[in-house]
Amino acid sequence: MVRRLVAGLAAIVLVAEAAVLVLVHIVLGRTTANQSMSIAGSDPDVMSKATYAMGAGMGAFLLLCAVLAVLAALRDRSPGRFGRVVLISAAVTHAVLGMLAVGLVGWAAFAALMLILCLLVLILTLYPAAARQGDGGGPVEDAPPPPPFGELKPTSP
Repeated sequence: MVRRLVAGLAAIVLVAEAAVLVLVHIVLGRTTANQSMSIAGSDPDVMSKATYAMGAGMGAFLLLCAVLAVLAALRDRSPGRFGRVVLISAAVTHAVLGMLAVGLVGWAAFAALMLILCLLVLILTLYPAAARQGDGGGPVEDAPPPPPFGELKPTSP
């Protein structure tokens, strides 16, 4: 019950974040184009188009994360290997952006990014390891215990 709630809430928050980021990049791209801004002699048209492309890329990535969260909520299973890699990369990105946001934007932005980070980490950790897709569906077997510390084993016969 809690797993589905967390995954659904994370999906809603990720869609909202994607919409806000796309809107911010549209405003930044238009501002760059309207004021003919240039950094170190760069072409303003290239800069505005790159801003639009970055906004679209970030929005698509966050929507992919939201789709993975919805699938986890609907199936009540952990995402597969690809999904876990995507969600882990989103979590790491939010952690890094959170550290930068404290100094550049303020504590409110940090708190928002840490909330999203917590939701992503909860999606990754609330599901048991045996329910992961791509692992053969069976339980995860433990490795044999290491030999006792004082015991020596011969390396050759």
